[in-house]
Amino acid sequence: MHTGCRTVIEVRWHGRGGQGVVTSSLLLALAALKEGKHVQHFPEFGPERRGAPVRAFTRIDDKPIDIHYGVYEPDIVVVIDPTLQANVELITAGIKKGGYLILNATKISDELLGVCKERELKVYIADAYRIAMDIFGRPLYNTPMLGAMVKATGIVSLDSVLEATRGRFSGDILEKNITAIRRAYEEVRKYEV
Repeated sequence: MHTGCRTVIEVRWHGRGGQGVVTSSLLLALAALKEGKHVQHFPEFGPERRGAPVRAFTRIDDKPIDIHYGVYEPDIVVVIDPTLQANVELITAGIKKGGYLILNATKISDELLGVCKERELKVYIADAYRIAMDIFGRPLYNTPMLGAMVKATGIVSLDSVLEATRGRFSGDILEKNITAIRRAYEEVRKYEV
């Protein structure tokens, strides 16, 4: 996942308002900071309402980041909301050939599979819906998908993500988020394209 001589890695997160897309991006950025890396994290909102599509971006590099524009060709795309898989153009826009696509899904559509083959994407799926319902009792997909992404890509260590999570949450919700991250980390699987 290199661009030219730089080591910058760009991640685009897709979800809907209220699903914690921005929090996932922030936790990844904080985990990378804990590992001594340089980061940028920024959200992008459409109409600001619960359920509206939301994107967030994380940029990670071993060197200071002097890029000051959006992420247009991500190395990694994480789709937190399972219904967004139907919008193939949206979630695959600009993704680099050979990049990673991590989905909250149990299977993927034929249309999406075709794009993944064409772009030689490494596709991983996690049933974040089931994990969230088991642990939280409601569809909180963001931390399970963070765990899945970390296992699939190795972009940061699981320990760094858990440490960042401990800095963000406390009490019962912290313990549930840690359980959700660990479970998705263990259950994510490569989808044969």
